[in-house]
Amino acid sequence: MKEYFKVSTKTIVATGLGAAIFMLLFMYVKVPSPVPETSFQTAYGLSGFFATLFGPIAGALISFIGHALSDAVQYGSPWWSWVIASGVSGFIFGFAFKRTNVEEGEFKGKDILTYNIIQIIGNVVAWIIVAPVLDILIYQEPASLVFTQGATAAIMNIISAGVFGTLLLVAYSATRTKKGSLSKK
Repeated sequence: MKEYFKVSTKTIVATGLGAAIFMLLFMYVKVPSPVPETSFQTAYGLSGFFATLFGPIAGALISFIGHALSDAVQYGSPWWSWVIASGVSGFIFGFAFKRTNVEEGEFKGKDILTYNIIQIIGNVVAWIIVAPVLDILIYQEPASLVFTQGATAAIMNIISAGVFGTLLLVAYSATRTKKGSLSKK
């Protein structure tokens, strides 16, 4: 379990890069939904990708920092309940780290299923529990609105992390040398 929370220079660099790309995707590569203040965000696919490669700490920081910066630039200040929920989702996505064989050049069947189960859990916890509860506690938002927004965000982010995250991980694993593929002559 200790390896999940190890922070190296590589993790720090990936976190900075990931947060910057997350922010840009969050601001510019999204599709509005019919539910107010919710969008289909491609950034969560990127968050799932980085979290799977670098672990829960990187996943949490990438999503938290990227979302906070995006809100600050676009709206003048972050909407903290959803920024925190983004961090929670990225943290949970990070539990796919060491549970998949993406670094060994294998990301098929079982690994895809493992990643997607973890990202679904992360999105459900973040958007159906954390974001609405914090909206009510911090901003006194009406429960019916925030739970509708949360459920909508959960569905859209599950699709984003499922499709884009899986495709990025499959593509990345294809660039890795498969274990046992090199032979001595």
